[in-house]
Amino acid sequence: MASAIEYLKDRRIIVLVAVVLFLAILDIVYGLHFGIEFVGGTQIPVTLQQSVNVSTMSGLISALDQRLSTFGLEQVTIEGVGNSQLYITVPTSSQGQINQTLSLIGAQGQFDGVVSGREALNGSSILRDSIGAVPPVSYNNTVKWQVNFFITQAAEEPFAKAVFGQANKPLQMFLDRPVSTAILVNYSWLQNSAFGIGPAAALKNMQTALLLGNRTIPVETFSNTNASISSVKSFFQANVGKYKTILASNNTSQSLVTYLRSLNYTVRLQSRANMTPTYTNVTFNLTEIDSWPMVGLISSPTLAAGLTNGNVSNSYEIDGFTPLSIPPQQRLGYATNETKKIASVLSGGALPVAVIPGTPTTIPPTLGSHFLYVSGLAGLIAIIFVSIFIVIRYRKLFLVAPILLTTVMELFIIVSIIGLIGTIDLAAVAGMIAVIGTGVDAQVIITDEIIGKKAELSAVTLLSNAFYIVWMDAALLVIAMLPLFFSTSLVTVIGFSEATIFGALLSVFITRPAYGAIISKRYSQ
Repeated sequence: MASAIEYLKDRRIIVLVAVVLFLAILDIVYGLHFGIEFVGGTQIPVTLQQSVNVSTMSGLISALDQRLSTFGLEQVTIEGVGNSQLYITVPTSSQGQINQTLSLIGAQGQFDGVVSGREALNGSSILRDSIGAVPPVSYNNTVKWQVNFFITQAAEEPFAKAVFGQANKPLQMFLDRPVSTAILVNYSWLQNSAFGIGPAAALKNMQTALLLGNRTIPVETFSNTNASISSVKSFFQANVGKYKTILASNNTSQSLVTYLRSLNYTVRLQSRANMTPTYTNVTFNLTEIDSWPMVGLISSPTLAAGLTNGNVSNSYEIDGFTPLSIPPQQRLGYATNETKKIASVLSGGALPVAVIPGTPTTIPPTLGSHFLYVSGLAGLIAIIFVSIFIVIRYRKLFLVAPILLTTVMELFIIVSIIGLIGTIDLAAVAGMIAVIGTGVDAQVIITDEIIGKKAELSAVTLLSNAFYIVWMDAALLVIAMLPLFFSTSLVTVIGFSEATIFGALLSVFITRPAYGAIISKRYSQ
């Protein structure tokens, strides 16, 4: 019988112990990532506007992952389902964060920088890795936020030409500027809409802010007179097909809305707050619109003279101010969220296809803890039944310890690997429990070969025969699980296949050789 020291000198046993110790250290340093089922969180189904191929799906997942991680949402998982749906899982049940996440997901992310009705920048002009959020600072009784970025070398010269001679003009920063859209506003709403500016000046500013060649968004006004309404009807009747969506004042008469919808326009009624642009409220320059969230205008920084003399530059910024209407104690938080949101959308870039977020499903942390307890109990029960089986089959107490020890180590390795590089979800736990049975089955094969035929052949030969069977079983199991592992339509079982495949590979490379070494040393003498 081999001594304990002889067991520990065996290379196969040393490898198993070393792997366990190494992963234990990583677990302590980095921690394990548990899925929504165990720590609570929210799963958001997302439907794509159209079916996509594998390459487009991969690009979409990458853009959303970059966008959400830049915003600060950690351990987000995004999984494709077929060719027209995604599951996005975030480890939070905070309603505020869920709403922010929905906003980020729904943003198309198309960026446009416009100067005097001419495009100076677009999303492809920005170097994604150069985007940086500047900590908000107090400024004239409000809070200023800022996002810096660099543009590509190819975009530098076109930008210099677009802004040449435009000193002190606004560089209008649009994010998801509407397309095929027109605006219809009640003329009475323009009265005193912006710090005392008259309705004619307010209308002119709105129209100027939305100029962009053949992508100009028209602003039509109406009053409650038959002539005015007839004029509006004529305009939209003449432009059927050119515009698809109308953003209209919510005090628009129902008869006019009904008429416009009869022309197959999508009419979206807006509040006065949404319809009214925001002018800068921290300087004395009130002649230009600063922002207008309804149309995606997030900021209009003034072009310094040094940027408009034809010289090429590559560094720019988007900035803005917290509205004075927000309570002072909430302004810093507003500015921080605004900075993170804009930086995250710019970092993710434009999505290759429009997406429609569905209704989130939230699991409270307390329920997640219960799932974890039940899963751990299920694993313990499986190990207990395996122990009973071993005792009944072999009636040798010596075998119980090495079989259970290698089984527990194998489970620990699987849990660590999946938890460190991926996420331990409910499907993965089911796979781990299944691994207990398949792993013990391999150990039974090895034990039967060594004990049952001990007198006929050497331990080395018997072990070789046993591992041939173990290798074949593992290979068949991996082959059977591969379709599930690469499945995009059965996302919920991917974790099961991961755990099963890892278990099979660990079995033949690490844990079964160690177990075989223990048994062969014990019964080779």
